[in-house]
Amino acid sequence: MKSIAMLFALAATVLSAAADESSATPQPVRTIFERHDQTGVPGKEIVIGSAMLPAGTVIGFHTHPGDEVGYVLKGVLIIHVRGKPDRTLKAGDSFFNERGTVHSLSAAPGEEGGTAVSTWIVDKGQPLATPAP
Repeated sequence: MKSIAMLFALAATVLSAAADESSATPQPVRTIFERHDQTGVPGKEIVIGSAMLPAGTVIGFHTHPGDEVGYVLKGVLIIHVRGKPDRTLKAGDSFFNERGTVHSLSAAPGEEGGTAVSTWIVDKGQPLATPAP
């Protein structure tokens, strides 16, 4: 009986460790800093935010209901734009995505990840990003 109890305790420990490991998987973190109505342009807003991508993470393909201009603050990121070659971005590099452009952002392999700051001029009341197939 004692060995069966020890076996269950060991199994519970292993399962608990596996659950902790999967919940600790790094994920990209998006942060919105500010939103402002665009003066003189009804129905538009300006949104400022960041995307922090730990090593090995990806923000999946998506679109925006307006234009995006971004700047890499630190690290190395790769921007993937459908129909165009991938572009490696390092700290100090900028990028532009026109309204509706299907794109993705990933941390460069072998690097520690990176952080980008973006400004979007978008249709007010629309989701900032919509997943793309």
